[in-house]
Amino acid sequence: MSFFTSNRADRCPGPIVGNPLNGLCEKVCIQTKKVFDSCLNQFQAQNVNVTVDTDTYNPENPTFPLTFVGCVSTGESATTSNLTITRFDDRPNFARVSVDVNIPITISYTDAAGVAGTATGNLVVSEDVVMSVPQASIIPFTIEAFGSAVCSDGRFVGDNTFEVTTCTTVILRVVVEAEILVPSYGYCQIPPCQEYSNDACQGTFNLPLYPTTTV
Repeated sequence: MSFFTSNRADRCPGPIVGNPLNGLCEKVCIQTKKVFDSCLNQFQAQNVNVTVDTDTYNPENPTFPLTFVGCVSTGESATTSNLTITRFDDRPNFARVSVDVNIPITISYTDAAGVAGTATGNLVVSEDVVMSVPQASIIPFTIEAFGSAVCSDGRFVGDNTFEVTTCTTVILRVVVEAEILVPSYGYCQIPPCQEYSNDACQGTFNLPLYPTTTV
């Protein structure tokens, strides 16, 4: 069993059935990130240079030149750099947010000896957007980024550098670490796991002991 293979007990996540006030038992202070604003940008980034880290060649010491095969983001968290926040005098809760988003990507290639390999570098995307930002406080807000990229084209240009064209998704968030009071139904009831079984005898053992007849 699990949350979503069980019978959905009252204290398991899932759709609310009936009166949502039924079962509320306390107000809980949780520590989490509060999102003040968020925006999505999807675009094609053309002819962007990506320099791979020489320590990430797999296998090591490829024979140059390399032939580009493809690339995809690694799934690691994107990082930000060169952040500039410029508030608007006439809109005190808004600001121009300029930031570079560094998206880790893995590039696939074949070397001059015909050996397939991979290497990792950062796709750097510059964002310049308007977002809602909170006023100054003791606990400061931060700008976080999510990035994903898939290459549609590319080529090796030398000196551990590839020129790529990517389909890129960037999400920017204005967040702050906060303690927030929320209504609660109490602790989750965690059901036992449902073990996966590939038992060849299971179908046989599920048969009835004696044959049945139909009239």
